[in-house]
Amino acid sequence: MSSIQLRSHRSEDLELPRSRDTSEAEEREDAGSGTYSLTASPPTRKKQALVLLSTFFMFFQTIGINQSYGIFQEYYTTPSTTPLPLSQAKNLAAVAFVGTLGAGLTWGGSIFINPVVARVKDVRWVTVAGSVMMSVGLVAAGEARSLWQLYLTQSLCYGLGSSMLYFPMVSMAPEYFDRHRGAAMGFILSGAGCGGLVLSPITRLLLDTVGLRWTLRLLGLLTLAVTLPISFSASWRFGRPQGRTRVNVSLARKPTFILQSLAALLQASGNFVPLTFLTTFSTTLGYSSAFAAVLLALNNGVNTVSRILLGALADVIGRQNMIVVGMLGSAGCVWGLWLTAAAGGGKAVWVAFVIGYGMMAGGYNALLPTVIAEIYGIQAYSSVNGFVYFVRGIGAFFGSPVGGAILDSSSSSGKPSEYMNVIIYDGALLLGASLCVMGVRFFDAAEKGRWKLKA
Repeated sequence: MSSIQLRSHRSEDLELPRSRDTSEAEEREDAGSGTYSLTASPPTRKKQALVLLSTFFMFFQTIGINQSYGIFQEYYTTPSTTPLPLSQAKNLAAVAFVGTLGAGLTWGGSIFINPVVARVKDVRWVTVAGSVMMSVGLVAAGEARSLWQLYLTQSLCYGLGSSMLYFPMVSMAPEYFDRHRGAAMGFILSGAGCGGLVLSPITRLLLDTVGLRWTLRLLGLLTLAVTLPISFSASWRFGRPQGRTRVNVSLARKPTFILQSLAALLQASGNFVPLTFLTTFSTTLGYSSAFAAVLLALNNGVNTVSRILLGALADVIGRQNMIVVGMLGSAGCVWGLWLTAAAGGGKAVWVAFVIGYGMMAGGYNALLPTVIAEIYGIQAYSSVNGFVYFVRGIGAFFGSPVGGAILDSSSSSGKPSEYMNVIIYDGALLLGASLCVMGVRFFDAAEKGRWKLKA
């Protein structure tokens, strides 16, 4: 069958078919090259709507739960509510690792999931299994009475299951959109913030009314109800990719790829620190646990709107430009607002941080998949996206636990000033990520041999 190679940096540009020998020779040199059938017809609006909604709700449930872990962090570390032995509950780094391990596996599992997806005849075997694993992990976590049991259930089982659903769905979505890909992906990824907005107060309410065991049981059942129908909708527009799932060595040596990976590592590490400690820091300022959950929901709500608005704005001013602005804004919020709140700036400054950081952080999270497709091409999207998110998973593993270890080393007076070193650490991570995405912008233009204001 004839094939077409999607090799342009712009996904809308298609090269004409070439001879088999020429095509295969260039495939061997191309990172993550994939062959797609010419018989694929343009997607209907109905199909695009289905992709938008199903992927949106996938993000709603998987990443929404990850971004709501701060509620559990506060519950697990409070002596009067924790199901853990007090010696374990006092270890903030170890408790934080429950959430970051689950979130890290959601992304880091790509290096294992993508090769499987490229080989199975029906990807729904993977997505359905992932939906079930997520639900089982949450339900089983309700029975945990020790950290190692939480690691097995709320972290390992849930995290691997969410990765099995996440990567097939997120890899398929960009194929269905061309000119408005930034806006489409912004809407899709806004599901993560929307999930946190809805699930954070619900989780807090359930913990206060029915306790930990039934809260996790109900979250598990809700996860199954939301994700199981989604898992049956997974389908490729151009057919199952037949190319590599690993990144080509020649591409991996490029400055853009190296800096893109380093930015992903640092951003993921820094991004989870405020989310993990938002509720506990709020209580040091004098807020109740219930209102702290409201602030976490507010952060996620702003993040939801941000992903949609910044995704649409990125189609106008350039997607890489928008990522740079979002990263610099995130670092600025941490250094300027959170640090001021910890130094005695008070509640108003802290609320300003909750809103400002939610707005700025949405840019990178919403636009990364689109930028990857734009820089490396659709044909390499699956392999590059899989590796970059694997690196993000590694970053998520150590971001909040290191922050917890820093906090553990401080005095235990319960004052906001105890968080000063954690904030400096987080700000350094996000500033480093900002410099990296600026480097990606520069070297991408250099490799293309032209500088454009909009990129």
